[in-house]
Amino acid sequence: MTLGAGRVLLLLGLLLASPATRAGGMACDSPPELLASHAALPATARAASAGSLRILVVGSASVLGPGTSGPGAAWPARLEALIRARVPHLALEVVTRGARGLTTAETGAIIAAELARAPFNLVLWQVGTAEAVRGLDLDEMVEQVNEGLARIVAAGADTVLMDQQFSRFMRANANVDAYRDALRLTAAAHGVPVLRRWDLMQAWAEADTVDIERAGRQEKVAATDKLNDCLAQAMQALIRDGVAEARGRPGQR
Repeated sequence: MTLGAGRVLLLLGLLLASPATRAGGMACDSPPELLASHAALPATARAASAGSLRILVVGSASVLGPGTSGPGAAWPARLEALIRARVPHLALEVVTRGARGLTTAETGAIIAAELARAPFNLVLWQVGTAEAVRGLDLDEMVEQVNEGLARIVAAGADTVLMDQQFSRFMRANANVDAYRDALRLTAAAHGVPVLRRWDLMQAWAEADTVDIERAGRQEKVAATDKLNDCLAQAMQALIRDGVAEARGRPGQR
């Protein structure tokens, strides 16, 4: 199907704008600086303009939505639902792969296998949690991220990294900041955006938007559902800005 220029613009606008962002607000009242990356997603922009988009989501168990009301409440599923609701005619496929406690090397191997099996336009890579929790070698994590990002570029896809989940317990018992800083610096070296999950969750907890650690037993599932929905909205906003950045560059219009 060939899309006219006007329809392409409408398609991209619908894809990349949630009701909150169209109204001028931010996802779940997120601090705007936490959703600003200024990193382009050219492969995603080209695919969306052509009317189709294939997204690969890889990470630890959090990509599967543990503690939610069901698989449809996990943030990758919510992201897919948000996109489908706004662009019903977009040929969209979201493939999610994850398991509890996976290291960067293990998720990198999953990405390599999936890219060898079929092409993707965008890879959303939740990374670094196992290393931070278990105190694994920081340099090895960075090396694995570098290799993974290079592999994704070679496959013609974009990447968004997602850092660790905010946890007061983890903050008190692990050197999380070292791993978060390493991810941020590695992503910057590759021009790759990072969904700052740790900072976003901390901001939401402090604003009493959603705080799963302090939710009561009866409210835990609803709070986890809300957290996943907020993460999906935040990821959508980051993708929106990455596509807009790509379309603003010469050769990407």
